[in-house]
Amino acid sequence: MMRKYMIESVLYWMKEYHVDGFRFDLMGIHDIETMNEIRKAVNAADPSIIIYGEGWAAEAPQLPADSLAMKANTQRMPGIAAFSDEMRDGLRGPFNNNHKGAFLAGIPGGEQSIKFGIVGAVKHPQVHLDSVNYTKIAWAGEPTQMISYVSCHDDMCLVDRLQASVPGITPKQLVLLDKLAQTVVFTSQGIPFIYAGEEIMRDKKGVHNSFESPDSINAIDWRLKALHADVFAYYKGLIALRKAHPAFRMGKAEMVRKHLEFLPVDGSNVIAFRLKGHANGDACQDLIVILNARTQMSKVTVPAAKYTVFCKDGFVSVDGLGTLYGPEVYVAPQTALIMGSY
Repeated sequence: MMRKYMIESVLYWMKEYHVDGFRFDLMGIHDIETMNEIRKAVNAADPSIIIYGEGWAAEAPQLPADSLAMKANTQRMPGIAAFSDEMRDGLRGPFNNNHKGAFLAGIPGGEQSIKFGIVGAVKHPQVHLDSVNYTKIAWAGEPTQMISYVSCHDDMCLVDRLQASVPGITPKQLVLLDKLAQTVVFTSQGIPFIYAGEEIMRDKKGVHNSFESPDSINAIDWRLKALHADVFAYYKGLIALRKAHPAFRMGKAEMVRKHLEFLPVDGSNVIAFRLKGHANGDACQDLIVILNARTQMSKVTVPAAKYTVFCKDGFVSVDGLGTLYGPEVYVAPQTALIMGSY
């Protein structure tokens, strides 16, 4: 009866309120069959509707783990996505310790978890699953079954988390690391997700979970849009860049394994990858993404070519920011470099 109620509720909201996406809180407490039946009913009405949720449960579930809509069972739920806490915590640090940083704080060890997120939680020969935090399996059947994110309404927002986990962070570094974090999200193969207001660097005064906090904590101060116009423009540019380049949204695991190659780097806190061979029909022969969380300039070796720069030094432009030539490129501290060859 509960399954019937859930299906009819979703279809009602679609028909009467034109809702075009559903997020299931604690999706892991529901069973796989129910979630698949919801997806089937939604597909019959409108297959473009997105369905995703939290692939975990708050307490010990009452059903066997292999029957639940948990993250580990995502491959058994086609067309349903789950949040990647591996990628999230590889970037900013663990959920249960606000003051412990990770990649963005210049702390090594999160690189494989971030790479796991970059490929969309699918199996990839260059991702070492035993070094990925939490789930040690490639739990997504396709990259569209993974939600790429660094923060949401649960837990600290990104600005608060960076301030808590990066000792002595300056206002300039806060902006740089905020931009770097979302560059990872928007160049990954999963479905990108941002928390409302982060495009203007909202904060929640350090509150970890603000579900019971007043408006003074949860309200978005829209005056921040003028104060952080450069951050807003950067987020807007990342969205435009992703839309302009199908290589960032291949959609199929086999295509990701064929066209996404991680490039060698010296040391930790730098990740570089190449989307090669006109991936997913992209106009670029190669797209190069380099993520530098170090506080020093980083040199990375790339295929020798002439590159149009799309992202550099905290700026993004689909039309290009200039030209660089391989095989050696330099990436400024705590920034990303994105460039393409034709």
